[in-house]
This record gives sequence, structure tokens and C-alpha cells, in this order.
Amino acid sequence: MLGDHSGLPADRALLSQPPKTGLRCKMVLQAVGKVLRKSKAKPNGKKPAAEEKKMYLEPEYTKSRITDFEFKELVVLPREIDLNEWLASNTTTFFHHVNLQYSTISEFCTGEACQTMAVCNTQYYWHDERGKKVKCTAPQYVDFVMSSVQKLVTDEDVFPTKYGREFPSSFESLVKKICKYLFHVLAHIYSSHFKETLALELHGHLNTLYVHFILFAREFNLLDPKETAVMDDLTEVLCSSGGRGGGSGDGAGSGGMGAQNHVKER
Repeated sequence: MLGDHSGLPADRALLSQPPKTGLRCKMVLQAVGKVLRKSKAKPNGKKPAAEEKKMYLEPEYTKSRITDFEFKELVVLPREIDLNEWLASNTTTFFHHVNLQYSTISEFCTGEACQTMAVCNTQYYWHDERGKKVKCTAPQYVDFVMSSVQKLVTDEDVFPTKYGREFPSSFESLVKKICKYLFHVLAHIYSSHFKETLALELHGHLNTLYVHFILFAREFNLLDPKETAVMDDLTEVLCSSGGRGGGSGDGAGSGGMGAQNHVKER
């Protein structure tokens, strides 16, 4: 398999490092508390704005990366490499990275704190094997995602690892499904847990993973633009310079999603 592509080890090695051991839960909560108190302050006795400013769009945070790779070049299919092999290798790697990134804030993503799987003005529902829509908390949704994807990537009939085994005809559609779910998890981390990620000093890891993932999905048309529109403002800032740090733009993005106050269901 191609999991050892030259661009991936640096990303994997750095991302796989556990959060700083000295930063215990209590310290994280204290750091998050300070951020929250700042964001909820009422200067001159005035009420805060109806729509909270998206902290992850602040220039001081969007420029943070753990590597300066040109991800547009990194995601291109190498010569003489089978397309399905490339998709399988990268999809598996992204699954492990997203799972690891979420694990760093999972103790803050509880059924009480995140009663729905929400991203900005969009609410996601899980669909069971019979296609029935299931309303669930964010941690339940993420658990469904990780369990189902783990089952797929370890299934030899779907993600073959042995020489001579063929990929199923439905492989590309399954990869698209996986990417959709992984996007939901990444978007939820940004939307609901960026303050905790910032307190853990892991926002550089998150930005790097997001850029790599989005550019890879774009390269092979794995995500419907309508699906990712909810994070268009962030994508515009992070990916406008080819994935390198210091993206341009002021976060306005395309599509003007922030102007819509109603909740959409997906």
C-alpha cells in the first residue's frame, strides 16, 4: 500500500504525538474558560452580537501549520500508481488522523454539551442500515462514523491489502461516503471545539489535516460542494494559497453561509 508516501510521515508523526502531557484536563478547562470569558464579555454593558465570531477564522490561527508542504502537489496521483490503491491508502490515513484529532477533544464533546451533531447552522442525522434517519448527540454520531468506517477499511473485500485482490466496483462511492462522514467530524471540531483545540495547542495540526483532506477530496471529486458549503469560509482562507501557511482572505469566504440564521438538516 502507499501509506508511506513521502509527504505523509511528517504529518503522521507529528499528529500522532499525544497532547502535551503537562497540560492536564484541569489546566485545559482553565485555559478554555479564559477564552470563553473573553468571548462572552459584554463591553459597556451591551449584549454580545447575536452571532458569535468564528474564532477559527482569526488570521493568527489560520496561518498555523505543522508543515509547509505544497499539498496541491502532494495529493496528485503518482505515475504508475493505481487510482484505487491511491484512494485506499489516503482514505485509510485520513480516517486514522481524523479519529486521532477528535480523540484529543472527545472528553469535551459530551451528550450534554453537544446534544446534536451540529456544524454552524447545519444539523446532521445518522442513517442506519435500513436508511432510517436517527437523531443523535454529536459523540454518538462520531462513534457511528468511526465504527462504520473502521469496519469498511479493515474489510478485505472492500479495502484489499493482499496482492491480486480486486477492488469492488462500488469502491469509489464508498470512499466518497467515508469522506463525507470524515468531513462532518472535522467541521464539528472547528465549529464546536476549536477553543479546546486552541487550548491544547493543536490548531496547527487541525489546520494541516483539514487542508490536506480538502485538497485531496477536490483532486478526485470525493466531496459534493453542497456538502462542504457550510465551511466554505474556512476552506477559502486555508486552501486559497495551495495549502501553504499564511492563507489570504479575511474569512468572508464564498456562499455567505454566515448570513443564514435558520438551521438546516442533513
